[in-house]
Amino acid sequence: MQLACLDLEGVLIPEIWVNVAKKTQIDELLVTTRDIPDYDELMQLRLSILDKHGLTISVIQEVIDTLTPLDGAKEFLDWLKARFQVIILSDTFYEFAAPLMRQLDYPTLFCHKLEIEESGRISDYTLRTTMLNEADRGILFCPPQNVIDEFPQFPVTTNYEELKAAFLKAQEEITAG
Repeated sequence: MQLACLDLEGVLIPEIWVNVAKKTQIDELLVTTRDIPDYDELMQLRLSILDKHGLTISVIQEVIDTLTPLDGAKEFLDWLKARFQVIILSDTFYEFAAPLMRQLDYPTLFCHKLEIEESGRISDYTLRTTMLNEADRGILFCPPQNVIDEFPQFPVTTNYEELKAAFLKAQEEITAG
């Protein structure tokens, strides 16, 4: 059986930082990798914004507890798991994703880890790896234009039916050799 890897935010669940920004009304947190492609630079900015506003992990987790998977995500994931071994590779954090993993029946997740002080302050993070550069075949799902431009070699899909078709096509290409 072949391995299928997915991102989490924007593919199966809503964007966590965007929802935190909306719930806390801190527009500075709306910035994403679409705006600042350098992940370390982006995370250092986010950590400084959290400190500036005194936001702790518990505040972020309260927001996350209100989120649910995107419409059709659970069904798509079930479809994919029937055909592939599935791993979620994401630039989110275990501490953010846990409640949402429950709603998706606990798929395997590889992501980053937060460093949290006893007070709940998020002080740093530990990176895992980059996903697209490691894949044998990449498929983009609802990507922003800068990602399309950065990875023109990957097909672009805009809904779960297109994503299913792209996975099946990649599977055929890999099987054919």
